[in-house]
Order: sequence, then C-alpha cells, then structure tokens
Amino acid sequence: MAVRVRVISIGAMAAHPSWGEKGEVRPAHATTTLLESGNVRILVDPSLPAQALVPRLAERSGRKPVDITHVFLTGLHPMRRRGLGAFPHATVLASAAEIQGVRAQLRERMQHAEQHRDEEVQHMLRQELSLVDSCEEAPDKLAEGIDLFPLHGVSPGSTGLLVPAPGSTLLVAGDAVATVEHLEEGKLIAPCFDMEQARESLSEAIEIADLIVPGRDNLCANPVRRF
Repeated sequence: MAVRVRVISIGAMAAHPSWGEKGEVRPAHATTTLLESGNVRILVDPSLPAQALVPRLAERSGRKPVDITHVFLTGLHPMRRRGLGAFPHATVLASAAEIQGVRAQLRERMQHAEQHRDEEVQHMLRQELSLVDSCEEAPDKLAEGIDLFPLHGVSPGSTGLLVPAPGSTLLVAGDAVATVEHLEEGKLIAPCFDMEQARESLSEAIEIADLIVPGRDNLCANPVRRF
C-alpha cells in the first residue's frame, strides 16, 4: 500500500547557525507532516498554534482535525505540540524511550521544585507530567508502510518515522536532522541530550534515507544518496 506524504507546515529555527544568525531572529517551530496509509492518518509534530495549524491542514491536504486518527510526536518538547488541542479525538503517540526519559526528567525537576516550595513551577510540571502520561507508546509499525525509526540523542528518545518504498525510502526525522544545511554539513542541532548518540542518529539517517523531512525544514533529497 502506497503511503501519501504531505508537508503541512515548514518549520524554522529561531536562529539558523549556518546563516550567521545569533539570538532569536524568528519564532521557532517544527515541521508538521501528514502521513496517510489506508484509513490511518498520522499528523507528525503539530507545532503551530491550533488557530494557524487547522487552516494550514485544510490548505495543504483538504483534511479537517476530525480526519486525523493519530498524532505522532518525534519528541515531547512543548514546541512540537502547540496545536495538539485541535485533535482531541486522535490517539497521541511517542516512542517508549521518549515518554520514559522525559517523565524521569520532569519528576527530577518536580523534586527540586518541591524542595524549594516553588508552587508555580510545581503546577507547570504537573501539567507537563499529565500530558506525558496521556501519550501512548508507539508500536514499531504505526500502519502499513510506516515504521518507527529510533533517532535518539536530541532528546532521550527522539524518534522518526520511516516510509520504505521500492523506489526510495523517506524518513520523517524530527530534529535528528534539523535543516538541509545540517544534513549537508553533518551538523547537530543544539542543545542535545546526548551529543554522541545524536551524532550516530544523524549518520543512520543519512545512511538509510533517500528523502528526508527535517525537523525545521522542507522535504529534501539526501545529498549523500542522491548520486
């Protein structure tokens, strides 16, 4: 079964290191991609606010929020899920490693906030923990032709989606491959949870994928495999 891939919104970095930018030049947001396989429709990283993402979804795919069966988060950073509230009926998925790793980080921060009696931070962390706990652990195969592809390092369990096909293999990479320039220059996004692991993930992405949807850029051909 052929998988339909559509970039809904192209992400951007707050400051692009390859462009000589420093500070926050623009609001950062992640690339949002729609994968469709049969009756399964997976929206990856709904990063824009709902009021911007919903019309963009209609413009780019003709779909409405109710049409989305699953939301997949390549990582659990709040930037990747600003528009999550627009899809209350969708099943929210993330990798088991990401859910467990981020939950551990939040609980550690909660202990620190409790020790310092910081009620405001505790309230925020409870909300974050509630959202993480509401995510389901993604299976190895999300649908026919759509598989999990671990790309750990940027975050504890950052994970992409692999769409293998006879002609070419496509990878929705999240921030394991941040932009076209990061891909061409072999650079990692900063900060990273584990730089060495992130470097290995970038190498694996370059090795396996003919086409890549970066975490903050448009779909592109892998320059290494292109030739």
